[in-house]
Amino acid sequence: MKKSFGGSAANTIVALARLGKRVGFIGNIGNDEEGKEMLRDFEKEKVDIAGIRKFNDKTGFALCFVDSSGERALYVYPGANDFLSIDEERLSYAKKAEILHLSSFVGGTSIEEQKKLVEELGNVKISFAPGELYTSKGLAFVKEILSKSYVVFLNKREIKLLTGKNYEEGAGELLRAGAKVIAITLGEEGCYIASKKEKLKVKAFPTQVIDTTGAGDAFAAGFLFGLLEGKDLYECGKIGNRVASLCISKVGAREGLPSREFALQILK
Repeated sequence: MKKSFGGSAANTIVALARLGKRVGFIGNIGNDEEGKEMLRDFEKEKVDIAGIRKFNDKTGFALCFVDSSGERALYVYPGANDFLSIDEERLSYAKKAEILHLSSFVGGTSIEEQKKLVEELGNVKISFAPGELYTSKGLAFVKEILSKSYVVFLNKREIKLLTGKNYEEGAGELLRAGAKVIAITLGEEGCYIASKKEKLKVKAFPTQVIDTTGAGDAFAAGFLFGLLEGKDLYECGKIGNRVASLCISKVGAREGLPSREFALQILK
């Protein structure tokens, strides 16, 4: 057994912090020792915590089971995150971002808060990783956010759940729905990236798979790092694949995430 910090959006934000980007986080923690540990870890990782609120509930957690091939199953207890709300203070905080990255929630009311936030963001670019929690509910459930998203992150199973189509046809449907870029992870095949101007596949980096937990979060971080650095979509996909390959070579979602030195090598 291994205890580690997680949460889809949190993993992506921590990865970007390690790559040297200024990041902050909006979310809830419980009034318990796990919540205190999480705050200390965010501060250690240089993540701004001004958007985090404490509730008199237990901090959310996930039980993660990993098999011998590195595949995993998750069972989630949302805890304090079920009480997420967006007020003027949090809206003002989000509007300072160049990119706002959204992931999914277990509770049914949180997506309504996300929709409210997206409506009022102005020029902030939306990055959206709906995950299986949202994609299993169908396209209508996420369309309001997806239609305003600059980039949407999915894996092959999720886009099938969302659209009922293969990843190439499904990506086309999501582009027609309003998203600007669709980035689909394909495991050992790498990734597929589609926009209205181009469609391309980027090969994966060979690695020994220990644990696939957080692979999609790591890919999103690498891809977003590329966008923030002005890279083209092929380079963004390449960086995403590389960060994901490092993630899955270690146990847990963050153990294998690269450092600022890795980012500097990319930028040479």
